[in-house]
Amino acid sequence: MSNQKVASLAQLAPGGALSVSVANAAGEDVALAIVRDLEGGVHAISEFCTHAEVSLAEGEVEDCEVECWAHGARFNLKTGEGTMPAPGPVNVYPVTLDGDDVLVDVDA
Repeated sequence: MSNQKVASLAQLAPGGALSVSVANAAGEDVALAIVRDLEGGVHAISEFCTHAEVSLAEGEVEDCEVECWAHGARFNLKTGEGTMPAPGPVNVYPVTLDGDDVLVDVDA
């Protein structure tokens, strides 16, 4: 598999996020948070915080980070790097915009 449509830009206001699940090439579901930063950039990261399996799609977006609402860990939308109490980064996936369509490659 390669790029898969996961959303449209109309579904993502700046500072907004949504939860989606897509299958990778092995047929496994990959849970994603699709996040639009305040400047309009669109990012795809693993949906769940590495600290406590809390959905990052429900977190607050500030600058180029999303904050886990449960414990305050923040994740960089470009690199996946997290702050304490997160024990590690989240995965980051390439995003391509095709008109209004948001495409993500979970196998990259």
